[in-house]
Amino acid sequence: MKLYTRTGDQGMTGVIGGRVKKDSVRVEAYGTVDELNAFVGQALVLLKTEEAKFHDMVQDLTEIQHELFDSGADLALVKAPEGYDLSYKINGDHVTKLEKLIDKYDGECPPIKRFILPGGSGPSAALHICRVVARRAERRVVTLAEMEPINEEIRRYLNRLSDLFFAMARASNVRTGVTDTEYKGGEEVFK
Repeated sequence: MKLYTRTGDQGMTGVIGGRVKKDSVRVEAYGTVDELNAFVGQALVLLKTEEAKFHDMVQDLTEIQHELFDSGADLALVKAPEGYDLSYKINGDHVTKLEKLIDKYDGECPPIKRFILPGGSGPSAALHICRVVARRAERRVVTLAEMEPINEEIRRYLNRLSDLFFAMARASNVRTGVTDTEYKGGEEVFK
């Protein structure tokens, strides 16, 4: 099989159930989820260099990569072809799992009083990038949902996922002995 198909040369791409313009809101939404998945892969590379400290994060992020791929498939569904299993892959159980992971990683961190600047250790910086790309993916999915039907659980999933990346970024700083840098320009906002 060749990597190039030449079927997209006219600015169209295949989705599940048809073809759409490459700059459609749907393609932008699942494309941003795909971009997020690539950044998660980059974070995994950094975490694997110190696997003993981050074994659980590596396992959790690897599973999340599969779920992001499933999210992309759910978002690429325009019309179910005959014989296609119409059930969505991402559901409320995935959101609940993320909430438990948020609580776990947040429990490793000191209480937060001010906004935290992205950075610290290498793994933390990479996870903060994942956080902001997850937020952008969520915004793209919100826009798509205003125009076309989608799997509504993906919005919730991406929202919790960005929170998880924040908790993991802070926990990775704790595990590497790096203190979070608080934003100096504001007052204590978390009490």
